[in-house]
Amino acid sequence: MSQGRRPLIAGNWKMNGGLDEVDSLAGDLAGRMAALDGPPAFELALCPPFPLLPMIAARIEESGIALGAQDCHGAEKGAHTGDTSANLLAEVGCAYVIVGHSERRADHKETDDQVRRKAEAAQAAGLCAVVCVGETEAERDAGRAVAVVVGQVAGSVPEGSTSRNLVVAYEPVWAIGTGKTATPQDAQDMHAAIRAALGERFGAEAAAGIRILYGGSMKPDNAAGLLALADVDGGLIGGASLKADDFWAIAEAVR
Repeated sequence: MSQGRRPLIAGNWKMNGGLDEVDSLAGDLAGRMAALDGPPAFELALCPPFPLLPMIAARIEESGIALGAQDCHGAEKGAHTGDTSANLLAEVGCAYVIVGHSERRADHKETDDQVRRKAEAAQAAGLCAVVCVGETEAERDAGRAVAVVVGQVAGSVPEGSTSRNLVVAYEPVWAIGTGKTATPQDAQDMHAAIRAALGERFGAEAAAGIRILYGGSMKPDNAAGLLALADVDGGLIGGASLKADDFWAIAEAVR
């Protein structure tokens, strides 16, 4: 990671957690932040399920932990039953919103165009869009990994994005829950390709300021090695974010 980019450790709870986690997880982390001697070298964000957002917002208020959501709709309002607008997420205290997660691309067949419209809505509402990209096992085996991911960056990242309203998260889908492991070199190579693609579009200086997170099962035992890589600026953490000790250990791996 670069000295100029503050690492972001974002916890994606997915469809997990309940009222108990408001205190046992969010409250625990808020207490650890309060106990720090000085400002942390990292930024923490929690992305719980929608119903928990207001309660988590109240629990982490003034802790320095940012609140994030797991999705938003691309429209400002309207007849979209079951969806949530970026404006409403901003009203309840969100600073971030994840869009284009691999699970939504797979389960809900979200396209790059849909992801881009969601990211645009998030940015228009004053949120920072965490745009997820990543290749499948079949795409990697076919030698198309970089082409696929760079294509997703081109199609999913809005025009005019800056380091203030965009974070990119790389998810090596082939390495999540498959028993295969993405090496640090795999991660660095893809993050460098993503940054190069951003540089071609927005300029090298702008791209140098945009954070790129690793979303391939970062855990306490591999976090330090991944976070030491030149183009890895934090992690989008799934399962490990549901245990305060594990999530905090990942954050403390930032050096």
